[in-house]
Amino acid sequence: MANFCNVYFMEEPIHDSNNEAYLAFSKRLDNLWLCVPHLPAKISKQQTNALLTQLLDKYFQNKDLEDFAFWYYTPMALEFSAKYSPKLTIYDCMDELSAFKFAPKEIKDLEKKLMQNADIVFTGGNSLYEAKKNQHSNIYPFPSSIDKNHFEKARKTRIEPEDQITITGPKIGFYGVIDERFDIELIRSIAKEQPEWQLILIGPVVKIDPAILPKQSNIHYLGQKSYQELTGYLSGWDVALIPFLLNDSTRYISPTKTPEYLAAGIPVVSSPIRDVVNPYGKNKLVSIASSVEEFVEAIENELQSKRKTEWLKRVDAFLAQNSWDITCKAMQKLMLDTMQNKDKISIAS
Repeated sequence: MANFCNVYFMEEPIHDSNNEAYLAFSKRLDNLWLCVPHLPAKISKQQTNALLTQLLDKYFQNKDLEDFAFWYYTPMALEFSAKYSPKLTIYDCMDELSAFKFAPKEIKDLEKKLMQNADIVFTGGNSLYEAKKNQHSNIYPFPSSIDKNHFEKARKTRIEPEDQITITGPKIGFYGVIDERFDIELIRSIAKEQPEWQLILIGPVVKIDPAILPKQSNIHYLGQKSYQELTGYLSGWDVALIPFLLNDSTRYISPTKTPEYLAAGIPVVSSPIRDVVNPYGKNKLVSIASSVEEFVEAIENELQSKRKTEWLKRVDAFLAQNSWDITCKAMQKLMLDTMQNKDKISIAS
């Protein structure tokens, strides 16, 4: 989007200010600024939202809101921004956030309000679109896309990071947040049944007690890694996993890691997440497994497969029209069309 317009990305506030609240701006690209609110420590949620509104008031003091579009990733941001009327309001609904563990109780009501305020809505996958399509008359699905050039590096350069290169044996990997969506018992069972396999888990542990994680010697928790580092880890994997539970938190997810794993040339075994089954499972690009036994069998099949070249050709053909540039251009066109027809758009009944 920064190639299309100036972008100001506002992050969660940091409560580290000793005196007055302030917004810190850092330029990341020619037209991209990161905006971080710095607020006093130990203040209430109400005080936090009041200060955030004051900071936005100050920022917009000599600016015309008709020159701005507001892009929301979470309805919670309405708590400090609902008073403003920009030229365009976009709700990018990436997940069913209300189903996540510890979700704020206000989020459902705020999403209803955001649906009423939004001029256009995007959803982060087809399942989420099906669940939301009757809530707005100008809503479009955009499943996860990829930066193919970045992830294809894993096919060409096998330079594994130091904390992985010393691990010997078949490497079965996962990267992402390890939280209430993650099937801990599945990982425990796979590691126990196949002690020669090395399970590589990359990512932060969030909203669950780390003490409940399995501790077998062939399970390796390597912690959070940067986006740039991921291809180095992927280059050493034999199979990648999407080991998610089927629960309220995963009902509508469209894991971005699916096309990323595939672009890296790594065979994938996934639990039957709807947006993985269709299209990746149906097109035989990803193996779908519903139990420990099925996961083990699918991983064994991938480790022994002699047809990876044929599979990669099908992967590349499928991903040929899948890129963030294509997604961005499609979103831009819909946004421009929305601005031109804004008076005709209303929330669905």
